Amino acid sequence: MLLVEDDHGLRGVLARALREEGFRVVTAADGRAALATAQEPPDAVVLDVGLPDADGRDVCAALRAQGVDAPVLFLTARDALHDRLSGFAAGGDDYLGKPFHIDELVARIRALLKRSGPAAAEVGGGVVLDPASHALTGASREVALTPTEFRLLACLLAASGDVVRRRDLVAAAWPAGAIVADNTLHQYVARLRRKLADVGSTSELTTVRGVGYRLG
Repeated sequence: MLLVEDDHGLRGVLARALREEGFRVVTAADGRAALATAQEPPDAVVLDVGLPDADGRDVCAALRAQGVDAPVLFLTARDALHDRLSGFAAGGDDYLGKPFHIDELVARIRALLKRSGPAAAEVGGGVVLDPASHALTGASREVALTPTEFRLLACLLAASGDVVRRRDLVAAAWPAGAIVADNTLHQYVARLRRKLADVGSTSELTTVRGVGYRLG
């Protein structure tokens, strides 16, 4: 997730709260930094309208022109109808007026991701990884995943049977800069193996010693 907010204190509070909710967050303090950061497309954008170097709605339009199709949620103290309409016209998907409660922000982000998220991915044996529910769903049961488990499994699935190195799994599943011990990653992989078996998946999550893991 890309969080664009010029207020240093608020940016830190929001980033910390969103990470605690399981999101991987990168931040930018102005429009120029947002456009540079979005060279690696985010899955969602939380964008302050009142930035020091640009109107957030112009930044949103520039992101769309840059090819970013992730949902954009505007944060603004200006909540008049014409402000909201101009935001939607610029390519925004939702508006949240300041001040707001973090629970509402998280709920709105999850709703946007649910509507725009990728289709469920086949894991094997009729089991799918469902982005909307963060769960493994089989013919007769559903097994919930934690946000970290979900990101790990999605990363392994995206590799299409290739080996994924430990460092790449850590980068995909934990916040930037997190120090994750090999034993911690191993424990998460073991939990994923149990959940895959519980839901009836035919895929094997194997260890490639000294390198990483493979799902196939």
